[in-house]
Parts: sequence; structure tokens; C-alpha cells
Amino acid sequence: MAIRLSKILFVLAAALLALLAGINNIIDYEGNFAFVRHVLMMDTVFPDNQTSWRAIEAPWLQHLAYWMIILAELAIGILGGAGALELWWVRHDAARFNRCKTRAIQALTLGVMLWFAGFMVIAGEWFMMWQSEQWNAQQAAFRFAAVYLLGLIFVAIND
Repeated sequence: MAIRLSKILFVLAAALLALLAGINNIIDYEGNFAFVRHVLMMDTVFPDNQTSWRAIEAPWLQHLAYWMIILAELAIGILGGAGALELWWVRHDAARFNRCKTRAIQALTLGVMLWFAGFMVIAGEWFMMWQSEQWNAQQAAFRFAAVYLLGLIFVAIND
């Protein structure tokens, strides 16, 4: 039972983290949008960077990318919260608990995809975020992706 409770608490914490990130991005829209805008514009990468043609300068595309991040964070939070609640209701039955992990696994997978694929692969490598001294979130993205991936493995293991 202790392992099941720890899985529920982990999923709940992961959901809360993403939900707070999404809500904070809405509340402090301009402050957090500046990060996305600068990464997409590639305006702080190394001088004479041969990949600068990838930059996105259109404000509407920058806002669209930012809203996709926010919606992903909110989806992780909602799916994770629903998944944790579902697991809570079936915590006394190991077989049902294992069958009811779908929403929790979806939330954790989406978290890995957002912070690994979105921030490390797309922002980090495609938009060369790693070259920016001011707008580099590689370390933070790695921490988030690693936590979600480890949690995904932990939750997915059958009880």
C-alpha cells in the first residue's frame, strides 16, 4: 500500500508542478513570454550563427508557441490530477490500481515530451537556446524532464 500511495503522491505533485507553471505563465504572461520570444528570435545566439535562418520573428507565431506550452502545462496538470484521483479511488486493489494508470502515465509522458522534446530538443538545439547566456533553460528543462521520466518509470511499474 505504501508504494501505491507514493505513486499517487508523485503523480499529484507532478500535476501540481505543471499546473502552477501553466497558471504562472498566464498570470505573468509578458514576463514569461519574453523568454519564449527571445529563444524563438534567436537574438542572443553566437554572432554569425549559420542556423539563424530558423528564427521565428512573427509575433503571432511566438504567441502561438507560448500558448502551446501553456496548454501542454495545463493538460499535464489536469490529466495528472485526474490520474492521481483515479488511482486514489482504487488504491486498495492492486489489479485495478495497475489498470487505472492510463491518465497518470499520459500526464507524465506529456511532461517528458514538453520539457525534453519541447525545451531541450526544439528550443535547445533547433533554436540554439544553449548558446544564449541570458535565455538558456537547458539545465532547468533537464531537471523537469528527468523528474517526469523517473516518475513515469516508477508509476508504470506494476505493483
